[in-house]
Amino acid sequence: MSGRAPLAVVSGAASGIGAAIAAELRGRGRTVAGLDLAPSGEHGQQVDVADAAAVAAAVAAVQERLGPLDAAVSAAGHYAMAPVSQITRQAWQRMLRVHLGGALNLARAATPGMAERGEGAFVAITSELAIGGGAEDAHYAAAKGAVIGLVRSLAVELAPRGVRVNAVAPGPTDTPLLAADSPWRAPDYLATLPLRRLVRPEEIAATVAFLLTDGTFATGEVLSPNAGAVI
Repeated sequence: MSGRAPLAVVSGAASGIGAAIAAELRGRGRTVAGLDLAPSGEHGQQVDVADAAAVAAAVAAVQERLGPLDAAVSAAGHYAMAPVSQITRQAWQRMLRVHLGGALNLARAATPGMAERGEGAFVAITSELAIGGGAEDAHYAAAKGAVIGLVRSLAVELAPRGVRVNAVAPGPTDTPLLAADSPWRAPDYLATLPLRRLVRPEEIAATVAFLLTDGTFATGEVLSPNAGAVI
């Protein structure tokens, strides 16, 4: 790596889980470039992750300025609850565009260079709802479930070229994405969790960092730091 710090790109790095991941990776000596609609740090690029051309241009600009990527993390998110009968076509498409489209767009922009060099890692943030489902979460769970399918397929495709691809499926996490009146914050719900609390974004970030560094034996895996929401 010619003496340079390892370089990671993190989508959704301006807030919540993405910001925690970016901070964790910086703390471990990586240079981090965020991709977000909002400003996300020194090397941040303001971009809509659902826009494939914009993501490709942003990743290319990051690499031109900072060097080749060693890792990429798809953490951009959007969440809303609705009964299935009230999910509009627009709401359905937005979930797919942000979550599945965002992960695919980042993977297509970031992994070819890693594969060419024969090393690298990609991690996508999915959700425990993709595994266990949830009432009034059909569009979110479907989009996050599709991300798991994408990750497992990319893992098989890219492993022979030295690129590991994994997913992290958090449970409800203590970020602004969960409103103060969210049912996931209700004491009755928290009492159903073995750990009796929400997951903290720093815990998700530590899980991602493990997959990018020590977890060199893992590809195609889904790690679930979810306070026991799905066991």
